[in-house]
Amino acid sequence: MSERPTVSLVIPAYNEELTIRQCLIAAIEQTEPLDEIVVVDNRSTDDTRGAVEKMIAAFPEAGIRLISQDEEQGITPTRNAGFDAATGEIIGRIDSDSMLHPDWAEQVRNAFLAEPDVGALSGPVDYYDMPMRAFGLHADDSVRKVTAKLAGKYVFLFGSNMALRASAWAVVRDKVCPDREDLMHEDLDLSVHLALEGIKVGYAPGMIAGISARRLDTSPRDYLFYVERFERTYRAHGIHDVGALTPMAVLIGIYPGLHVQRAIAARLHPDEQRSQASAHHELTD
Repeated sequence: MSERPTVSLVIPAYNEELTIRQCLIAAIEQTEPLDEIVVVDNRSTDDTRGAVEKMIAAFPEAGIRLISQDEEQGITPTRNAGFDAATGEIIGRIDSDSMLHPDWAEQVRNAFLAEPDVGALSGPVDYYDMPMRAFGLHADDSVRKVTAKLAGKYVFLFGSNMALRASAWAVVRDKVCPDREDLMHEDLDLSVHLALEGIKVGYAPGMIAGISARRLDTSPRDYLFYVERFERTYRAHGIHDVGALTPMAVLIGIYPGLHVQRAIAARLHPDEQRSQASAHHELTD
């Protein structure tokens, strides 16, 4: 039997004192423990650092590390600092409001052992602050499987739930775009650079994380700007592949219905919407 690879989890954070504790609890409560959890604070002005420090004190055996990235404001340099600081053979990455399912680390190790030719993986997500979580997870998984096939070699990584080999990061770390204008999807840019280096990006359906649907709360104009990051990222790399833009079409298509559904649910059940975020570990509807 192959030796289980070590896994580091990187969590970029900016002003996330309200979500980071639950995010870390989910990362700690794993069927197979993570080898380390690296929280990268990016100039937070709230008590994000204090919240993380309290978790370090409460769970000294969990391997939580808090580092700072103060040189630049932005997700890309913050992510990069976390990846560079990670010591595991596999580097996972989630957002500071992502809530890992309890077997995430186990599934990550299984997936990379099963596919030694794969350099990076993404998994499906469920929206913990939306109704019908099980249905949403099934739908998300189905869509991601289809888009992974249509994307050809440009299978995109999803920053809220991804992992890559440290060896793959070493190949592309000096090639990824800084995107200081904040026009691209930094996770998509990463996956493009991996593909350009011949490093395979795959999909692992058992690698599940809960995320917030708060993106749906934005205005149609802001949401469209967010979705168009796909096109801008590919255009910046000279890629003109219709299949690779499938996720963009899907996100545009689902916004109207889900935006209205989320707004209605928040109006009718405000307390329930708030409590769902703290009940991330419950996988039933």
